[in-house]
Amino acid sequence: MTSGPSLEPFPDDWSRALCIVAHPDDLEYGAAGAIARWTAAGKQVSYLLVTRGEAGIDGLTPGEAGPLREAEERASAAVVGVATVEFLEGHADGVIEYGLPLRRDLARAIRRHRPELLVSINHRDTWGGPGFNMADHRHVGLAVLDAARDAGNRWVFTDDGEPWPGARRVAFGGSPEPTHFVDLGDAVELGIASLREHAAYIAGLDYDFDPDAFLRGFARAAGEQVGCEYAATFELYEL
Repeated sequence: MTSGPSLEPFPDDWSRALCIVAHPDDLEYGAAGAIARWTAAGKQVSYLLVTRGEAGIDGLTPGEAGPLREAEERASAAVVGVATVEFLEGHADGVIEYGLPLRRDLARAIRRHRPELLVSINHRDTWGGPGFNMADHRHVGLAVLDAARDAGNRWVFTDDGEPWPGARRVAFGGSPEPTHFVDLGDAVELGIASLREHAAYIAGLDYDFDPDAFLRGFARAAGEQVGCEYAATFELYEL
């Protein structure tokens, strides 16, 4: 991690979070360690996946990959203390579109779960280098920001539940412009174990990938920046 503005400790004055991402494994590339810390502290965290990641394994058809990746995500969530894992219908892996249907689905879920904090992953164009961030991540991240406000407006999506204006913060893991950090401590091990649950996906990659080296390296670099051994960083928006 490059040097930059000092990061603030992640706020602790919340009790319920809803994590919304495009694919199984998105949260496990860094955020899951923080989630493990939060659930250990008694906070309620739920997951909402926009797709089942059915287009994510080249050697398997979507019909084969979708159920497999859904099962891996449920097992992965359990490692970090998350029992509620839901999947949307009607959005296809690889071609998620930003627009009113996605905003409506997310606002409906936010109204039902009534979180104070929303968590997703990097919605910016890049990860801080030349590698372009995929459309699914960008579209879901923007829709999460907009749906947080939609959920609180009783005149928007009027047939989709009672308004919930309580989702006042949205945090994005893996952002190239982080503002806050979570001291992971021993929870880094749970984050690594959580990513390892995505065994079929990892096995299908066309390169060698070591979850331990990957996650521990990024967490150690973030920790060096903020003064602890291991950290996860987030870009936090206040709504």
